[in-house]
Amino acid sequence: MFAAHHLEILGGFHPQPDEEGFPPGTQTLLLLGPKEPGFWAHIQAQADWTHPDPIDDWSRRTIGRIACDMGAKAIFPFGGPPYHPFYRWALRSGRVWESPVKLLVHSDQGLLVSFRGALALKTRVEIPPPLPRPCDTCPAPCLTACPAAALGATGYDVPACHKWLDDKGSACLSGGCLTRRACPASHAYARLEVQSAYHMGRFHKTG
Repeated sequence: MFAAHHLEILGGFHPQPDEEGFPPGTQTLLLLGPKEPGFWAHIQAQADWTHPDPIDDWSRRTIGRIACDMGAKAIFPFGGPPYHPFYRWALRSGRVWESPVKLLVHSDQGLLVSFRGALALKTRVEIPPPLPRPCDTCPAPCLTACPAAALGATGYDVPACHKWLDDKGSACLSGGCLTRRACPASHAYARLEVQSAYHMGRFHKTG
């Protein structure tokens, strides 16, 4: 079901009974994101690609349909404010952690992890046990990779990032965030530089 849309489950967890912030009766929350290789070519071939917000529109349509087929509720990280707390939810999955630069890092996708939506299920689905946090044995090249010093141990200085992109950021705009790319866990993920460049360009344009 997910593979046909080049999506995969990036993690999940079981909310507490009657926990606020979830659709009534939610027993399992599954976090969905792009599956590479193939996602970028797939989404560019969809009719949504001609829309002003093609990836969000595709996510609403595709994950919404999957949710209907599963009798679940689709939830998205966009469309606010208010926004659903995907950062906090991801940390509960045992597959995603806070990195040394405060960005989320995934066990398989590194700092290139992104979420297109979530499924709130009314059934309890088995969740795999937590994995070791990759950052615990990593020399943390992410801490020194940003040429603007906009990403570090204190988090993300967004204005500094935009200023660098305006003045000297051609490498970041053409290949994506250097900090995200420096993560060793990111190296094993088959995300194309052109996709990272697209997202960086959108971020800088709408910043």
